[in-house]
Amino acid sequence: MIISKWPAAAVCGLVATLAVGLFPPAAAAADEPTGKPAPKVDLVLDVSGSMRTRDIDGQSRMTAAKQAFNEVLDAVPREVELGIRTLGADYPGKDTKVGCKDTKQLYPVGPLDRTEAKTAVATLAPTGWTPIGPALLGAADDLEGDDDATRRIVLITDGEDTCAPLDPCEVAREIAAKGIHLTIDTLGLVPDDKTRRQLTCIAEATGGTFTSVQHTDELSRRVTQLVDRAADPVVTPVATEGAARCADAPRITPGLYSDREKFSEHRWYRVDVLPGQELRASVSVAADRAVNRDYGVLLRAVTVHGREIVRGSEAGDGRTDVISSGLRYPKPPLDEDEDEVKPAAETVCLQVSNAFSAPASVKTTPGLPVELTVDLVDSPDEPSDLAAFGLGRGWWLLGTLALTGLVAGLLWGWLSRLRLVWRSN
Repeated sequence: MIISKWPAAAVCGLVATLAVGLFPPAAAAADEPTGKPAPKVDLVLDVSGSMRTRDIDGQSRMTAAKQAFNEVLDAVPREVELGIRTLGADYPGKDTKVGCKDTKQLYPVGPLDRTEAKTAVATLAPTGWTPIGPALLGAADDLEGDDDATRRIVLITDGEDTCAPLDPCEVAREIAAKGIHLTIDTLGLVPDDKTRRQLTCIAEATGGTFTSVQHTDELSRRVTQLVDRAADPVVTPVATEGAARCADAPRITPGLYSDREKFSEHRWYRVDVLPGQELRASVSVAADRAVNRDYGVLLRAVTVHGREIVRGSEAGDGRTDVISSGLRYPKPPLDEDEDEVKPAAETVCLQVSNAFSAPASVKTTPGLPVELTVDLVDSPDEPSDLAAFGLGRGWWLLGTLALTGLVAGLLWGWLSRLRLVWRSN
């Protein structure tokens, strides 16, 4: 028996057409604009005379950097706007004033033309000085624009800055203090101890990372990772400025916030907490420069009338990069007969204090980086645990321990007496 295949083919074609119409290809959906600003990355490359040194896989540092750049440029995600800035690429002379201005934008930050960018890098030759501070300032200007965009500077150098007194560490702190959420990552090509310390300081000032590079593949792999990290960033903190007292404090909602706090300073923020909600807050203060050995951080929740509700604190002794503390404050829900009444929020004042101090040789401005996290979640159904009364009210714990000790003492005394009587008989 011969069966015609045309009806079956027609039905399949109709189903396929309907499927395409109802469920458009993922590629088409991916091409739709997301509304988010494009992440921006500026690669800052050292082209100073020391880059002629041949100690990376048998070739010069400059050759290794060019090879790595070619691989990085091939792997840049399409959504990333990338630029390239150089330092020490043009002036070979000995005039400090001229040499310390030797930084320029080799390729502007924007949509990447891979061929054009590779051609620009291929023309570079090791030439002059190492003006890291001026190059960082120039890179920050390169990345100006939308405040919501992810911005990252990736500095690749083989030596420390040669343009004192403009300290690149201080430059990085000033950039971070602007609250523009610009991260600086540093990569040292076969760095000595002094270079390592300076590049680590630059990175720590902005929440970035330092990487020591000994081989070409390490360089290309690490730069590619950092560019990818810009394309897929974590939550960006919202820049805010705490007040000197609660009455003037900014009102904040759940989220991640960044601020700067001077040494041994108090800063205040306000949060509205409804009945049935639990306030959870944490703070981290980073030591982005040398500090004295004893330090601490305090986070307090206080009523608008000044009564302490709960506190969290942490102290340390020795070298640290960051110190954190947190607290919880649950508000019980309204009674059943109060459900018809619109609940009023309680204004809770959050106080952030630090006990950092610095040696006389260390600058105390700008202030230390602060990150404050605030969240409001559902309160426990029956907030009768210690958190409901405030984690800072230690008399609850003291009373429990005293009662436990009393019962244990009576029990032990009774058992000892019983044992003594038993032995006597």
